Amino acid sequence: MSESADFEQVDAGGAATLRFTGDLSLANLGDLPDRLDNYDGAVSRIDLSAVSRIDTIGAWVVHRFARDKDAKVEGLGDDERNLYDQVVAAEQPVAMQIHRPHSLVRVVAEIGEAVIQTFQTIWGLLGFMGATTIAFLSVIRHPSRFRFNATVHRFEVVGVSALGIIGLMSFLIGIVIAQQGAVQLRQFGAEVYTINLLGRLTLRELGVLMTAIMVAGRSGSAFAAQLGTMKLTEEIDAMRTIGVSPMEALVVPRTLAVVLMMPLLGFYSSLIGMIGGGMLCWATLDIPPVTFVQRIREVVPMADLYVGLIKAPVFGAIIAIAGCFQGMQVEGDAEQVGARTTAAVVQAIFLVIVLDAFFAIFFSEIGWI
Repeated sequence: MSESADFEQVDAGGAATLRFTGDLSLANLGDLPDRLDNYDGAVSRIDLSAVSRIDTIGAWVVHRFARDKDAKVEGLGDDERNLYDQVVAAEQPVAMQIHRPHSLVRVVAEIGEAVIQTFQTIWGLLGFMGATTIAFLSVIRHPSRFRFNATVHRFEVVGVSALGIIGLMSFLIGIVIAQQGAVQLRQFGAEVYTINLLGRLTLRELGVLMTAIMVAGRSGSAFAAQLGTMKLTEEIDAMRTIGVSPMEALVVPRTLAVVLMMPLLGFYSSLIGMIGGGMLCWATLDIPPVTFVQRIREVVPMADLYVGLIKAPVFGAIIAIAGCFQGMQVEGDAEQVGARTTAAVVQAIFLVIVLDAFFAIFFSEIGWI
């Protein structure tokens, strides 16, 4: 059995010496560190020649005491001295060189990271879009897998619940367009063309576009948050375990609901916007509602309605896929849910605006202007 560590004070050549004995390892130190902390005598030398064994903890205890008393450590063999020297060296602070890249290099690196992340996101969205299409085809081949109740519930959440806020937004936007158009056209004595501006702009562009932005903020963010929370709580993994496809059970009903509701919401938004603009024309330009409606029928071609109805389901598909894709990417912790929800809204709105620009060029090229 190893002897417990101890120490005693001896006089050697007039110098105050502290001699350690026994086993200076962790298992046999006992209360030695506390006794050394309470030792208040002067010490100039520490003799370790009578120590039978010493480990890293024992070497650290001796070194700390010698450092505090400014004493010299003697009596160690070659191996023990090597261990003691390593313990002493480990206490020395390490000078870390802080690397500060040049500002230009840092900016270029951040731009490069953003570009890489953008392409990775686009690639992931394309892959998720393909997976959603496959899930749609699978549901068509096996109609019994179609979740009718879930889809109808999404109709209510995406469409019916949004009628109030979309109607209010469209009404106010219609008023703003009519007011600004009337002010500018009055300079040329052409206030009557405010109806042309209002009718074509709301039915062709702003009605569907503003509806898509509102749906992205409401439903796209909700999809990302719902699926992200399900991912964190491992509900999606449990669905896969019992043989239920998350794409068919979660993504397909949401995507189908948004695709089908967007044309209706876009048409509703355009009508409310024209009603708001018509009321302002009645109040400020003395254009009665009958004249306003007759003028709308004359100047707004059916092509504008077709343009809006064609763009709406495409915008809806983009919004739903972006929201579900970001929700499925959540992993790690709850902070990811907020980050992915924000990313879903930003990406959906950005892609909707980009697609709207492509649609504008396309319809202009084919003569639907």
